[in-house]
Formats: sequence, structure tokens, C-alpha cells
Amino acid sequence: MATATNLFAVPIKQPSCDKRNPKTFLTPVELVAVLRAARKNRTRDWCMILMAYRHGLRSAEVCGLKLSEVQSGAVSVQRLQGSLKTIQPLYRHLGEPLLDEVLALRAWLTERRPDPSDALFTSRKGGELDRTAFFRIFQAAAKAAGLSANKRHPRALRYSLASHLLASKVDVALVSQALGHRSINSTLPYTRFSDQEASEATQGALLRLF
Repeated sequence: MATATNLFAVPIKQPSCDKRNPKTFLTPVELVAVLRAARKNRTRDWCMILMAYRHGLRSAEVCGLKLSEVQSGAVSVQRLQGSLKTIQPLYRHLGEPLLDEVLALRAWLTERRPDPSDALFTSRKGGELDRTAFFRIFQAAAKAAGLSANKRHPRALRYSLASHLLASKVDVALVSQALGHRSINSTLPYTRFSDQEASEATQGALLRLF
């Protein structure tokens, strides 16, 4: 099973997005490019985008994170839309600093100005950053990274985590828990592959059996 630290060590074949599978994913190369562009603009932007990807967070969820919810090397999130509350570790990545969540968070907390709110990610004027602002942050970073227009929405981060885990053969039940889904049925749409990919997998399985 692929782990969080070695997920980007090998190329990942990306599931195709056809008319039956409209969810848009970023390749690992594209994700790193977005993180690089975000860090160049502001440490906060890099940290937000990375945490949204690493934990499969919706825009409102990453914007709503509190300082009190990031403790002892873990982040606690009460997810929205009927999803579960999850407590997940903050991840290290020794191979690619842009993917090192602990490094990103430390850097941002060093720069974060004192604020009367408990918001983890604050705006320039103070107070919690809203999801409209996060949309603009991601859109700008994605554009700077050269991504196509259909990949410039922050929801692509959540879709990408699911895609990368499934492509690395992580069990769908574990992917469901990682995303905070209350039902595995909510995860199944991420498992759709093209006819060609399904045929290749079938042929490979049969060759191993016979």
C-alpha cells in the first residue's frame, strides 16, 4: 500500500476524465507546480492549498480551520455536508519540501500576525479568510502554474487526493475515511476509470492468474 510519504516517489497514472467521470484531477506534477506558485506568492497560500489537498478539505473547511484544531502534530476537522469529524496527522515529506505539511505550517505560523480570532488562516485585514478569497488564491496559483482553465477550481484538490490514493492502490474504504465520507457510496464516484484502463487492468489480472 502506498504511504503519504512515498506517494509522489513514482509516476502515477491518472484516471481519465470523460463524460461519465467529470471530476477534474491534477497530476502530481501539476499539484507540485501549483504549490510552488503559491509559495512564491505567499506562505499562507502554500500552506492552505497543501492542507486542503493532504486532508481532502472543501474550501469552507480549510478556511474554517482554527488554531485550536491544530495540536500535537494533528489537525481536527468537523467536515461539512454531513461528513465525519476526522483527526489526521500533519504529514512530513522529506523528498519534496513543497509537500511537507509540517514545514509549511511552521513557516506560516511564524509569519501569521496576532489576531483576535482563532482562525488558522487570516486575511490581510485580520479575521478568517473566506472561501471566495481562497478560490481566488487557488485560481491565481493554478494559472501561474500553467494549468488549464478547467483545473483552476479548489475542488480539484479534494478530487486529486482521492484520485492519487486510488491510483496508488489504496483500499477504497481507507480513501473514504481519508475524505471524511460517512458512506463509502460517496467515494465510489472517484473510482470510475475509462474503458481502456478497465480493459488493461482486466488483462493484467488474467495474465497473473493464468
